[in-house]
This record gives sequence, structure tokens and C-alpha cells, in this order.
Amino acid sequence: MVPEEKKIRLQDLYGVQRDIAEVIGIDSYIKLTKIFGGDTVYIQKYSEVIKIQRNAEIREKFDGYNADALAKEYGLTERYVRFLCADLIEDIRSRPPKGQLSIFDM
Repeated sequence: MVPEEKKIRLQDLYGVQRDIAEVIGIDSYIKLTKIFGGDTVYIQKYSEVIKIQRNAEIREKFDGYNADALAKEYGLTERYVRFLCADLIEDIRSRPPKGQLSIFDM
């Protein structure tokens, strides 16, 4: 038999646990305890999380030949831009340039 769920209040918590509940709300905090309770949970820094969007933008703008320009635009090295786009390079460079017909277009 499961005991009746007690209503947990913010003032019942202390330390980091209370800080987390203040940021996300007590109901969300309770959900976290039910799912991750007892586990060690790592929360990335915000600066790391926003890199996901930055990297997606770089990949969208990458045309196979503009690693140097993108590196300057985003304050990164060309090598890092090429690393981010490594899986795209061969595919992009094997396509005919925009506006150019392929022999298979006839």
C-alpha cells in the first residue's frame, strides 16, 4: 500500500534543493524527485547549452568552402568549424555549384 502523498512546501526544503524548487517551481521539483531521486544529475552551464544552437547555425550556413568566414563570424578556429561540419563536407563538395547543370540534368 502506497502512503498518501504529502503536500511538500517550499519551506520544507533546504539548501540547493530549495534553490532548485524556487527556480522551477515546487510541482516540477516533485516531478524531478520522482524521476531522478537518488541519482546524481549534471546540469550543463548555460554557455554550453547555447552552443547547440550556434553549432546548428554554423552547419546551416556551411557551404563546403566558407569555414574561414564562419570561423571569423563566430570567433572560432577554422579547424573547429571543419570539425563541426565534417560529415557535410564530402556531400556538399560533390554537388554541382548552384546554377550549374549536372550531366544528369539533360
